[in-house]
Amino acid sequence: MPELLIIFGSFVFVAIVILLFVILPLSFVVTKQATNKIIERFGKFVRVAHPGLSMKIPFIDSVAATIDLRLQQLNVLVESKTKDNVFVNIPVAVQFRPLPDRVREAYYSLSAPEEQIRAYVFDTIRTTLADLSLDEAYSNKDAIANDIEARLQRQMAQYGYQIQNTLVTDISPTDPRVRESMNRINAAQREREAASAEGEAVKIRAIKAAEAEAETKRLQGVGVASQRKAIVEGLAEQYQVLRAIGIDESPEQLLMMTQYFDTLRDIGTQSRSNTIFVPSNAGGLASSQDEIRNTLLAIHAQEGAPLAPQQPQRQHPQQQPQQR
Repeated sequence: MPELLIIFGSFVFVAIVILLFVILPLSFVVTKQATNKIIERFGKFVRVAHPGLSMKIPFIDSVAATIDLRLQQLNVLVESKTKDNVFVNIPVAVQFRPLPDRVREAYYSLSAPEEQIRAYVFDTIRTTLADLSLDEAYSNKDAIANDIEARLQRQMAQYGYQIQNTLVTDISPTDPRVRESMNRINAAQREREAASAEGEAVKIRAIKAAEAEAETKRLQGVGVASQRKAIVEGLAEQYQVLRAIGIDESPEQLLMMTQYFDTLRDIGTQSRSNTIFVPSNAGGLASSQDEIRNTLLAIHAQEGAPLAPQQPQRQHPQQQPQQR
C-alpha cells in the first residue's frame, strides 16, 4: 500500500506540472497594443479580446484572427481611357483601417478587404474619366480623388472599415509620345507668354523714355524762356542805369561790348572749346578799342571831368562775327 500511495502521489504531481506548464498557458490570451483578437468557441464567435491579458477556456476557446487597427495603405494602379481616347495610368493610394468598435464586422463581412477596395477604385476612376478629357483630368485630379474617397467611405463603412484618405498621386499617358507632345505644347505656351511679356516691357520702356524726353524738352524750354526773360530784364535794367548817368545817345554800344567780353571769357573757361568770334575785317580790333575809349570819355564828360584830346575816328565797315 505505501508503494501504491507513492506511485499515485507521483502521478498527481506530474499531472499538476502538466497543468501548470501546458494547460495554464492555454488559458490566457495576450493582445498587443493597436490590435484586437477574435475569440471563437468551437468555430463560433464569442468575443473580441482587447489589448492586455484576458482568459479563455483551454482546448475549447481559440484565437481565430488578430486584427491590426493601425492605418494601412493600399496602392492601386489603374489604366483607363479619357474622353478624348487617351489611355492613362493613374496611381491611387488608399489609406484605411478597421473601426475599433466594429472589429467583428470587419473580420466576418469581407474575406479580402483590399481586393474589395481595389475594385471600387477601378470602377470609380473609369466612370469619372469617361467624361473628362486629358487636360481636364490633369486639372481635376483632386476632384477625382474626392470622388473615390466619398464612394469608398459609403461602401466600406457598412463592412466596418474607415477610409482615412485617398490620394491620386499622378496622371500619366501610357504612350510616351503623348507626354512629349504635351510638353511641347506647354513649352510653346510658356514661350508665347514670355514673348508677350517681353513685348509689353519693351512698350512700357519706350513709352516711359518718350515721356521722359518730352518732360526734358519741356523743362529745357522753360529754362530757355526763363533765361531769355532774365536777359531782357537785365538789359532793360542796364539801359535804365545808363540813362540815369546821362548816356542817352548810344548805350547799346557799351552793352554790346560788355556782352562781347563776357562771351570771350566764357569761351576761355571751357577747356574743350574750339570756337571764337572776331571782327570780320582786319581793322576791327582797333575799331573796338576806339569805341571803348570814346565811350569811357563820354562817361567822364557827363560827370564834368576834363576830356583828353581825341584822335580822329576812323570809319570801318560794319563788324560781323566770323567763326573759325
